[in-house]
Amino acid sequence: MEQTQPAAKRAKLETKQKPLLEEDETPSVFNPKYRVCPYLDTINRNLLDFDFEKLCSISLTRINVYACLVCGKYFQGRGTNTHAYTHSVGEAHHVFLNLHTLRFYCLPDNYEIIDSSLDDIKYVLNPTFLRNEISKLDQLQPKHSRTVDGVLYLPGVVGLNNIKANDYCNVVLHALSHVSPLRDYFLREQNYATIKRPPGDSMFTLVQRFGELMRKMWNPRNFKAHVSPHEMLQAVVLWSSKRFQITEQGDPIDFLSWFLNTLHRALKGNKQPNSSILYKIFLGEMKIYTRKIPPVELDDSAKQQLLATDEYKDQVEHTNFIYLTCDLPPPPLFTDEFRENIIPQVNLYQLLGKFNGSAEKEYKTYKDNFMKRFEITRLPQFIILYIKRFTKNTFFLEKNPTIVNFPIKNVDFGDILGMKQRDKELKETKYNLVANIVHDGDPKKGTYRVHILHKANGQWYEMQDLHVTEILPQMITLTESYIQIYERCAES
Repeated sequence: MEQTQPAAKRAKLETKQKPLLEEDETPSVFNPKYRVCPYLDTINRNLLDFDFEKLCSISLTRINVYACLVCGKYFQGRGTNTHAYTHSVGEAHHVFLNLHTLRFYCLPDNYEIIDSSLDDIKYVLNPTFLRNEISKLDQLQPKHSRTVDGVLYLPGVVGLNNIKANDYCNVVLHALSHVSPLRDYFLREQNYATIKRPPGDSMFTLVQRFGELMRKMWNPRNFKAHVSPHEMLQAVVLWSSKRFQITEQGDPIDFLSWFLNTLHRALKGNKQPNSSILYKIFLGEMKIYTRKIPPVELDDSAKQQLLATDEYKDQVEHTNFIYLTCDLPPPPLFTDEFRENIIPQVNLYQLLGKFNGSAEKEYKTYKDNFMKRFEITRLPQFIILYIKRFTKNTFFLEKNPTIVNFPIKNVDFGDILGMKQRDKELKETKYNLVANIVHDGDPKKGTYRVHILHKANGQWYEMQDLHVTEILPQMITLTESYIQIYERCAES
């Protein structure tokens, strides 16, 4: 016994000191330290879709969720008796991805997989952009990417899925994705990750979801040629208190106004022009002159007395604007000699005359009437024009079909500046169109589409949900434009 005990100890010590698997040894998949998985060929990239909410398909929890890389479904946990564990045993699906840590595991054996061939899956879930990559998006000739199915697509020009009736949101998201400074800011999560916010500030989720959507839309290594804005729109429904729905048609200008202002607040912006990336890009300044009109039934002497009081003198208000509302002239009520309705046309500069500081327009309230003049005092880098096509009365919603004639390039906004401001900004008053949102059909049952300019190749694209086609610039001016975004161009 005295001899066997040291021998047993030596054998035990040798077992402890025995090295892990040698290169020429056959690995055991049950060894928890072995990191190469024999089930990698079961991964089906065609079924992987990370655009939807990251919650377990059975328990609906958002904690510790894993994606099955064989069928694409989401399950919770990886320990014994968890939903992911049960799924792996029952369906013989073995490869899972933790959607939070971006680490791969093999179940039910429960070991981590480290393999560079899985990096493309990790990139699709969380695309990342370097500064030099972002700086070249609008400069170098863009390269088409290829999906898993072999379909070619252009990063930044991808369709957005229409869940039911969210095309009014899709066109706004398409348009904003081609506002270069805004896109560049959200392509790098580091730009807004350090913003200090109070505990429990879940409004910041809207910022995160918009950043994720921008990165997915510009992802050069996507598995499919379209993106679903599902998570983004769920955040919109939540933070608008269901004002904007994905199941009911809405108005793009209402959504755009709410979205930009909510993003501004979530980024801790205030009333200062440079307090957030949104105000830096879109915020302009104007003066509003308001003059009260005396009642019609008064005689001339009574009117003169009223006009001499302070209440009836011009009131000047300094204000900011995110977009400019352009009023269309009323359409003709009569048909032409061939009994056909004439589609009226109006020049864009005629609409912009509203903001030249001298044109007056009457505004009525239930009690008083006012005359107002608008004078632009500072133009922003990007100008959003809202062409007011819909008017509501007691009985129905009416659409104005007037076509607006506008140039695509070198639109000179200098003519609408106030006289004192013209000398200051005379060299920086020309703008180029970058996005054009169009409404088609009836006021309530119509649809929306958008034209966007890809700066790198100078090509215009028409996008309506999942449908993406090239379009000639001449065709854009023939549409019923609803919202336009112009970018200031540098003088050559």
